Parts: sequence; structure tokens; C-alpha cells
Amino acid sequence: MENRNFWEKAGVYAGFIIGTLLVGGLAGFLIRGSMETYASLNQPPLAPPGKAFPIVWGILYLLMGIGSARVFLTGKSGRRFALVVYWVQLFFNFCWSLIFFNARMYLAAFLWLIVLWVLIAMMVYAFWKLDRPAGLLQIPYLLWVAFAGYLNCAVWLLN
Repeated sequence: MENRNFWEKAGVYAGFIIGTLLVGGLAGFLIRGSMETYASLNQPPLAPPGKAFPIVWGILYLLMGIGSARVFLTGKSGRRFALVVYWVQLFFNFCWSLIFFNARMYLAAFLWLIVLWVLIAMMVYAFWKLDRPAGLLQIPYLLWVAFAGYLNCAVWLLN
């Protein structure tokens, strides 16, 4: 019985992690042709090199997947709301990449990112209420998107 419980939990973790990484991977695939354009833009101070983005996002998607699996496994009331917020913010995350990199609509992307940040903050709070480690795992994501807001706004203003 204990092995079954282990494998069931492992399957939940794998599902959430893989699902989240697939969303991020698809976004990366769809914007791959726009990275040269991004590199040619006037960049703000503190802009990291382009090679840093896939590494950072890979880690953040992994943390998102772990946190969402933890919330799912709590079985507590409120998890449905928390997971709906999770998937909605992930959709906004996915769309932001297309708006910013492919459409090159920097102001629209910045406004979209503000909504994304609010959704992430809601997710952090909802996760925290159900499972504190799950909420804490999302703090780097919240901070990174705040930093991405700075970069996005600066790119809009400088270009």
C-alpha cells in the first residue's frame, strides 16, 4: 500500500512538472525566431544575457510544477481555486512571451505583465494558505516577474 501511495504521488508531481515545463517549452519554441530581434534592441541596465533566460525559466517552471503538485495533493478545500489561479497565470505567462517577443507590442506586453504579476501574487497567497512550502516555492517567480516588468518597461521606453 505504501509503494502505491509513493507512485501515485510521484505521478502527480511528474504530471504537474511536465505539464508546466511543456507550456514553457512551447512558448520558448514559438518565440525562438524573435530572439535576434530582442538582442538587437536597446537594453536597460541590469539586463541579463539572453542565455540566462532559459535557465532561469526552467528553474521557475520546475518550482511552479512542484508547488502546484503539493497543492493538489493537500486535498484541502480551496485547492481548486488555487489551481485555477495557477493555470490562468500560466496561460498569461505563455501569452506574454508571444505579445512581447513575436508581436513586439512592448507596452501591451508590459500591461499584460502587470496582470500576470497580480495573478502570481494571488497564486502565492492561495498556495501559502494551503501549503506554506508550495507558496514559498513561488516567491522567486514573483520576484523574477517583477524584474521582468522592469526590463519590459525599459525596453518599451528605450525602443
